[in-house]
Amino acid sequence: MADLITKDMGIMEAIQKYPDVIGVFVAHGLGCIGCAMANFETIEQGAMAHGMDLEALMRDLNEAASNIEGKK
Repeated sequence: MADLITKDMGIMEAIQKYPDVIGVFVAHGLGCIGCAMANFETIEQGAMAHGMDLEALMRDLNEAASNIEGKK
């Protein structure tokens, strides 16, 4: 199954599509979801700017998104 969320996706794009992933971003240390940069940065850019493990973040984001899709 293809990833629902990709590292090239904008942070806000992912949140708008799957609102429940906010908790994943926060758990990984990206708590400034409401900051202006979240509107312009990709997930990869945000992860790099905050020193996050991109691979782990993407795994957790896609797990959460898959759970959301499974409930539809």
